[in-house]
Amino acid sequence: VQLQASGGGSVQPGGSLRLSCAPSGRSFSSATIGWFRQAPGKEREFVTAVNWGGGSTYNADSVKGRFTISRDNAKNTVYLQMNSLKPEDTAVYYCAAGVSYYSGSYYYTCPADFGSWGQGTLVTVSS
Repeated sequence: VQLQASGGGSVQPGGSLRLSCAPSGRSFSSATIGWFRQAPGKEREFVTAVNWGGGSTYNADSVKGRFTISRDNAKNTVYLQMNSLKPEDTAVYYCAAGVSYYSGSYYYTCPADFGSWGQGTLVTVSS
């Protein structure tokens, strides 16, 4: 099963976009879902994640207060609402599935902890 991200585009600084993530086939209602991004010449970095029930989320410091992750298991879709976008948010955004959300002492934020990567969606923030 691969997860497909969609909804990217070009937006001016301060603008908003909403990305969607859906699996190609099977349901992912039991999985933790994470969003990652990769800017040109940089490593893939963690953005945010939501646990299987949708009640717990964890954000990278760089997006706190601006990005919100949510999920609708009935629609088999996870969303990333991005507000107050900055040029440094420009990247290809990917969603992926993880087995766990929190180890008990740390949150899972490493790309190696997630799988089912699909094609990402490009977000460009520029004036």
